[in-house]
Parts: sequence; structure tokens; C-alpha cells
Amino acid sequence: MRWLRLLKIVTVSLRFGLDQILIDAGSKLRFASLLRITRLGRRFDAPRAVRLRQALEALGPIFVKFGQMLSTRRDLLPPDLADELAKLQDRVPPFPSAQAIARLEAFYGKSLSQVFRSFETLPVASASVAQVHFAVLPTGEEVAVKVLRPGIEHIIANDIALMETAAALLERLWAEGRRLKAREVVAEFSKHLGDELDLMREASNCSQLRRNFRDSPLLAVPEVYWDYCGPAAMVMQRMYGLPISQVDALRAQGVDMAALSRAGVEIFFTQVFRDGFFHADMHPGNIFVAPDGQYIALDFGIMGTLTDIDKNYLAQNFLAFFQRDYKRVAQAHVDAGWVPRGTRVDEFEAAIRAVCEPIFDKPLKEIEFGRTLLRLFQVSRRFSVEIQPQLVLLQKTLLNIEGLGRQLDPDLDLWKTAKPFLERWMSEQVGWRALRRKLIDEAPGWALTLPELPRLAHRVLNRAAEPDAQPDPVAERLQRSQLRWLRIVSALLALLIGIEIWRLTG
Repeated sequence: MRWLRLLKIVTVSLRFGLDQILIDAGSKLRFASLLRITRLGRRFDAPRAVRLRQALEALGPIFVKFGQMLSTRRDLLPPDLADELAKLQDRVPPFPSAQAIARLEAFYGKSLSQVFRSFETLPVASASVAQVHFAVLPTGEEVAVKVLRPGIEHIIANDIALMETAAALLERLWAEGRRLKAREVVAEFSKHLGDELDLMREASNCSQLRRNFRDSPLLAVPEVYWDYCGPAAMVMQRMYGLPISQVDALRAQGVDMAALSRAGVEIFFTQVFRDGFFHADMHPGNIFVAPDGQYIALDFGIMGTLTDIDKNYLAQNFLAFFQRDYKRVAQAHVDAGWVPRGTRVDEFEAAIRAVCEPIFDKPLKEIEFGRTLLRLFQVSRRFSVEIQPQLVLLQKTLLNIEGLGRQLDPDLDLWKTAKPFLERWMSEQVGWRALRRKLIDEAPGWALTLPELPRLAHRVLNRAAEPDAQPDPVAERLQRSQLRWLRIVSALLALLIGIEIWRLTG
């Protein structure tokens, strides 16, 4: 079967001229002269990006998902390829309901009539990995049941193995293949697919996001019914609303589109800057709107997370951008180790300035920050910057949000809406508020350490007073470390007390 699949991949590649795309992309392709012979008798009128998209669609849903993931790697791909791959849609016909029922019954170990009060055999949504049916629990709750496609694990394993082989060949035969990190990209895609194949993981993502937005008037997230969930099945609350792409229907329903677009930006920045946990697949098919104008999030297979280091990096860069301090932006990349050694900071700074300086002469609502970010990624590509996967997801989500917001309200001022969140977040990340928060976080550890200082100091002093005492390097090092921490803590506490006194009396 794998050989037949490989034969199909080769046939489709030749039909759409993917071999010629490699030849045209650069002359450093081994055996290029041999491959040029295959051009005889073939003519390709469509642009290369369109042919690549059509080839991936012909190869099936797993390759479509691979193309979707590739479209986010604008640090690696030329703009025309990335733009065209972003048009890929994960639309596949549903699999037979009998197979869905058989898989669910095998998981539950009983017939569906014993699990659900009712189960709708006609699926309401279908994608490459799973499809969704509506049902009613014995206790009366209306739910959506997501079930994995039968045999999808085997299909994915075969396609991933072929992709890994192709990536290895690409890196060996094409100089650009090494820069594109073909094997690393396939490994990243394999990880994403592995996450999507575990519906318990998606259920936990859904549960976390629901907890983060509990009682929020802006975003509704379905409840997960854990007793009915497993690796191949996920049962969650059924949500009622219209897809956000149905703009005319939403207007007819009386939804305020300007308020809706602002709420979308607020939800995104709240997820990113407050929680460090964000929905990273916010295309229109995964977002519904309730009759009261509240957003409804669906499909939680791809979520992004940001560490404190990521947030600090973003804080430093935002501050530098607002102050037009491009040298600081360039230096932040160097300090993070994302730029190769030997990169001239002044040249990197000049390239960043060329992208960012023009935008400050425009009204904020006319600035497309997602596009500006893409241009920065293209600059980064020129300097071989290592773009972190979590920041790629963040960039992709920002593009989705900005495009969606402007579709709902062409006059949306993205940064005017986001400014309060950015200012509050930056004040928490940088300055004395951040210092106070970190001191509070570390307080439990200090509470355990500080009481031991007198005993440790007494033991070391007693040993030093003995006539034949030999120095204990471990104890002395421990004492020096503890005393150093004591001085630091004392200084910080004094500083905080001084700030509080100044704030109260000022």
C-alpha cells in the first residue's frame, strides 16, 4: 500500500509540475539537468503557487493539512506560496455513519442506545481527522459527539513516513531544502497531527479555555462531559449560533458588527496576554456567534502557549517598537540566540527599521499589523532568524483575528482596541508591579529557607572556632548563598516598603 501511495504522489507531482518548481527555484539542485528532460511535452500555465495548492488537494486531506501548516511558516516560504497555501480548506466528505457508530460502540463497550437517549446518524461536520454528530445524554443534555475517522491512524502513519523520506531527499538533493528545514517541518507537522489524534487532549484544551473564560460575556466555550470521552471520542455541550462568516445573517439577527469585531480582538489579547493560552485555529469555521452577540469557540485541537520567557520577549519588543528603538529589537533577537553568531546588529536594525518606520506615519486604523509582522518574518528569513513555533502560531492567529475583525468592521482600529490590554500586561511584566508579583510567587520558598539561616550560620561559626577545624567547602558555599539571598530579600523588601510609603503619602 505504501508503494502504491508513493506512486500516486510521484504521479500527482509530475502532473502539476512540482519537479519544475524545484528547478525554477534555484540552480543548486542535484540532477537538475536530468529532471529538465521531464519538462518535455508538459506545459504549465498556472502559477507555481496555484499548482502546489492543487497538487496538495489532489493528494488528500493529510497533505491539505500539511499545506495549511506550511502556510504559517512565512519565515521559510516565499510570500506567493504562503498566500496560496493559506487558501487550503480542510473539507472532506463524511465517512459512513455505520462506521462512526461501530467505533463509538467499540469504545463504550455497549450499544449507543444504552449510552445516549438519542443519536443523530447524519453528521453535522466532517474534517480529515474526525466528524461530529449531535446526540442527547440520558440526563437530557444536548451534546456534540466528535469521533475519529476509522483507520486514520494508519493512514497518517503511512503519509508521514513518505513525507519524512521526501524531506530527507529534498535536503540531500536541494541546497534550499536544508534552509527550509524540510525534516524539521515534517516533524513539527507530525507532532500537531499526533495531538489532534488524541481527543482527550482536545477535551482538556476545551476545558482549560472554558475555565479561563468562565462567566465571560464575550466568549462561550462548551462544557466537556468527561465520563463519555476517550482518545477516539469527545462529547461536549451542543452550542447554538451562526457561523461568523454569515455576516448578512448576523446583521439580520441584530448583531452589532462593530462591537463584535472589537470583542474578537479583546478575546484574542486576553487569551494571549492574560492567560498565555490561546486558540490557535481561529478560522471562520471554528467560530460561531450566539443570538446575543457572544462568541462561541469550537475545535480545540490546536492551542498555543506562551512561557514567561516568551512574554518577556514580547514585552521587550513591544516597548521597543512603541519607542521606535529598532536597535533594541535587533539586540533582543541576538540576546535570545535566534540570530546566527556573527550577524551584524546594525544591519539587522536597519532592515527592521525599513519595515516598521513607514507604518508610524499612517493612522493606526490603516495599519495592517498582521502584514507588517509577515514582512518582519521575511526580513528574519534573510538573516536566518530562528522563528519559534509558539510565536508562529501567535502570528497566524493574529492574522486570522485581524482579517476577521476587518471583515466585520472595515474601520476597526486593532491597536486602539488592544492598547488597554497591552498597557496593563506590560505594566505587569516590566517594572515594580512585576517585581512585587515575583516576590509574592517566591515567598513560599523563602518562608522555608529564611528560618534555616541562623542555624546554618551558627554551625559554620562553631566549626570555624574549633582549633583543628577543617574548612567545610559545602557548608561555606551554602552559607554564602543563603547570606546573599538574605541581603537580596532584605533590599527588595525595603524597596517595596519604600514604594508603598511613597504611594500612600504622595
